[in-house]
Amino acid sequence: MDADLDPRTPVLVGVGLVEQHEEDPTVARDAFGLMLAAAHAAAADAGNPELLRQIDLVAVPRGQWRYGDPGRHLAAALGSARVTSVLALVGVLQQTLIGEACRRIADGTIELALVTGGEARYRRLRERILDVRASDTVADGEPDELLEPTAEIVLGSEMAAGLGSMAVGYYAIIESALRAAQGLGVEAHRDRLAAMYHRFSEIAAANPHAWRREAVSPEVVRGPSRANPMLAFPYTKLHNSSWNVDQAAALLLCSVRRAMVLGVPRSQWVFPLASTETNHMTSLSERAELASCPGARIAGRRALELGGVDPAQLSLVELYTCFPAAVQLHAQELGIPDSMDWTVTGAMPFAGGPFNSYVLQSTGRMIELLRQRPGSTGLVSSVSGVLTKQGFGLWSTAAGPGPFASVDLTDEVANATATRPLANRPSGPATIAGYTVVYSGETQRGVALADLPDGYRAMAGTSDPASIERMEREQLCGWPVELHNGELRFT
Repeated sequence: MDADLDPRTPVLVGVGLVEQHEEDPTVARDAFGLMLAAAHAAAADAGNPELLRQIDLVAVPRGQWRYGDPGRHLAAALGSARVTSVLALVGVLQQTLIGEACRRIADGTIELALVTGGEARYRRLRERILDVRASDTVADGEPDELLEPTAEIVLGSEMAAGLGSMAVGYYAIIESALRAAQGLGVEAHRDRLAAMYHRFSEIAAANPHAWRREAVSPEVVRGPSRANPMLAFPYTKLHNSSWNVDQAAALLLCSVRRAMVLGVPRSQWVFPLASTETNHMTSLSERAELASCPGARIAGRRALELGGVDPAQLSLVELYTCFPAAVQLHAQELGIPDSMDWTVTGAMPFAGGPFNSYVLQSTGRMIELLRQRPGSTGLVSSVSGVLTKQGFGLWSTAAGPGPFASVDLTDEVANATATRPLANRPSGPATIAGYTVVYSGETQRGVALADLPDGYRAMAGTSDPASIERMEREQLCGWPVELHNGELRFT
C-alpha cells in the first residue's frame, strides 16, 4: 500500500520528549541543550541518526530565552550544513510551524524538517533559590524567517480594570459565562472543574514524560491553599499551566521517499492528515458571545472533514489545556463527549506547560500513543491570543483518503465572529456578561465585562469587599449593575 503513496507525502518519523529534574543549575542543561537532546532522541526514535544530518528546515517557537537564531545553531550542532531556520514569536500558533513544515514537504520544497522547542525555567528557578548563575548557550544571529503575530490582543481598558497582563483573569471571565450557559451554580461548577482536573492528573501520572506524575484529589484542586492559591476565581493554581519546567520536544518530519530511503521502520510512521488554523484576533471585551468559540468550531471541524474523519471515529484527542475554559469550549464546539479523555498528556498543570512549546509536547505524546494503536486517529488542538487563535493537527497511523491539507480559515472565522463596540469608561446601567475576582497576594479585585443598553461593552472593576464576596458566591451573569467611570456597583 505504501508503494502507492505520493513520495512527497509528509510523515512524522521521530519524536523526542525530554524532561530534566536536576536540582543543581550549574549541572542542568539550558533550553538549547534540552532541545538538542530532544532532537537526538527523535532521531533515535526514528532508528536512524542520519536524519539529523539531512535536515532542510529547523523551526522553533520562541521561548523565554534570548537565542537569536536557535534553529541554525541546532542544525550546526546536529551536522546539517544547509538549512532554513525559522523562529516564531509568541502569539504565533505552534501548529503553524508543524503545518508549514508538512506543507513544504508535500509540495516538494523540502524533504526533512525538525520542529523543536523547549524551556529551562526550573533551572532558572533553582538559580534564584541557590543564588547562583549558570552559563547559557550563545545562539546569536537572525533567523532566515521570523514569524510574528499581527496585533496585540489585550486592551489597555482590560488591564486598567484589574485584569492586568496575565491571561488567567481573562479566561476566568470566559469561564463564568460558560458556567452560566451550562446552567450550573457556582459550587456545582467548581466541583465539575475539580473532578475534571483530578482526572487530568491521573492521566499525567501514567505519562512517562509528565512533569508531575501523581494524582491530585478533587478537593486539593478545588480548594485554595498556601500551595494552591486562588489566582482568578474560580481558578486555583492547579487549574493553570505549570511554566517552571525543564522540558523540550522535537518532531522529525520527512517525505515518504526520504523515510523509505533511510529505512525508517513503517511502525514509526504517523501521517499528518490535515492542519488547520485561524489567526483572526478579537479582544475579550469585543466578543459578543463569551461562551462559544467559532474558531474552534470552524477550524476543528474542517480538519476532521479534510482528513475524512468523523468526530466519533477519533481514538484520542488533546484539547489545549492552558485553562479550563479553553478545553471545555473546544470539546463543546467539536462535540467531544465528557466520556472521552480530553488530554493525552495529563494537561499543562500536571504534565508541564513549557512556555510557547506545549503543543510540541502534546503532539509528541499523541504520536507515541497512536503508534500503540494501529489504525487510530488523533486530534491535537492549539490556542493563542486568549482563546482567539485556533489550530488543529489531525494525525493517523494510516494514510488519509487524499493528500495532506493545510488550510488557513482566518477570513471564514472573522465573518462568523460577532462583536460589540467598546465604550470608554461609561456611567449608567449595564448587565454583567462575564466576571471574576483577580487575586494579587492579599489583594482582590472584582472585574466584570458588562453589556450596555445601547449595545456597547465596557470593562469595570470593584475593590468593595461585599461585592467581591458576592461575585464568588452567586451566579451573576445577566445581573443588572451600575457603572461609574470604570467602577462597578451592584444595584
